[in-house]
Amino acid sequence: MATLADEVRTLSGRATLPWGDDGGVLSMDAVRKLARQHGVSGRIVEIEALKQGVSPLRYLRNQQAISGSEQIRLLESRVGQVGLGGLGGTLLEQFLRAGVGTVRCADGDAFEESNLNRQALSSPDNLGQTKADAARERAMAINPSVDMEPVETFLTPDTLPEFLNGCDVAVDALGGLETRLHLQQAAAEAGLPLVTGALAGWSGYVGVVMPGDTGPADIMGRDNGAEETLGCPAPSVAFFASLMATETLKLITIGRSPLAGKMLVVDMQTMTFETVIIGKSVSYP
Repeated sequence: MATLADEVRTLSGRATLPWGDDGGVLSMDAVRKLARQHGVSGRIVEIEALKQGVSPLRYLRNQQAISGSEQIRLLESRVGQVGLGGLGGTLLEQFLRAGVGTVRCADGDAFEESNLNRQALSSPDNLGQTKADAARERAMAINPSVDMEPVETFLTPDTLPEFLNGCDVAVDALGGLETRLHLQQAAAEAGLPLVTGALAGWSGYVGVVMPGDTGPADIMGRDNGAEETLGCPAPSVAFFASLMATETLKLITIGRSPLAGKMLVVDMQTMTFETVIIGKSVSYP
């Protein structure tokens, strides 16, 4: 029987790549076929293709910005994301399209009409559906090669360690500030970097907390009043989620983030950007 590597070579085609070189490519249909034949996840097929210098067409426009070896690191990684609301839904979309290989995500909530202004996973047709179920469906629709591990529950200090076990990066997409410190502490105990962010109205922050370091949850308190008073407009949600996704991908692909030990505080109305040092693990570009 032909090996997966043999069949990747057989089914791959040739194409002129966006940067002008001629190279091997593998279509999404070929990935699905090989995954079925060999009883593996699509991401395993894509990893094998990249190891042979064959570009999965799905990730072709990642290249140059994300190298082939970095794309393999993404496909081999597991992100532990807590929250599937505003920030979480947009983060999930970006992780799926970027090719994060395994996304473990948790949220015990269900969609309601007030989510429709900003939450990427919500629609008039899925009101009342759990966010974990919607995340599973979105993953299958956008990138079935990704291994999706949705958890339909609100995590607690007792359940966070098991949730983060085996992950490479923890992502804080929680709404409000009340439970963020528990996640920061659990990530530290697991030895994981934590990407965190929050917003209220047109302002917000993004930070990267290295294990055991001081983080935003240590200094921001637990009062959710600002978010509830100032609202959560869609452009703010998408902006801060994109910054969080960027830092997550950096941690996976190159092992560092320029925001380690820092908070980037942004006011979108005045377009002011301030970097605040809050930890000891300060990283420089």
